[in-house]
Amino acid sequence: MSCPFLDYRLEANERKFDEPRAYCEAAARFVQPMRADICNDRYDLAHDSDCEIYLEHAGAADENEGKNEREPKNGTENRSGDGDENRAGSGEDA
Repeated sequence: MSCPFLDYRLEANERKFDEPRAYCEAAARFVQPMRADICNDRYDLAHDSDCEIYLEHAGAADENEGKNEREPKNGTENRSGDGDENRAGSGEDA
């Protein structure tokens, strides 16, 4: 599966190209062919693990998606009295 941010365009700013060029929607710019190889998961590369642009934007999308569902992490969490006080202060999500 190729990167969802990858697009190929034949023109930009009233300039037309003979061949479609790789455009990264996340970075809002055209990218080099080698970068497009990562976007297309070629040569044992994967956009979801090898592309810092994808990781930055996918991470931001994930953070915004669950923003209202997360509990505050400033020590004011509600404790339900379930008897597992050790887990609440460990800093690890169970």
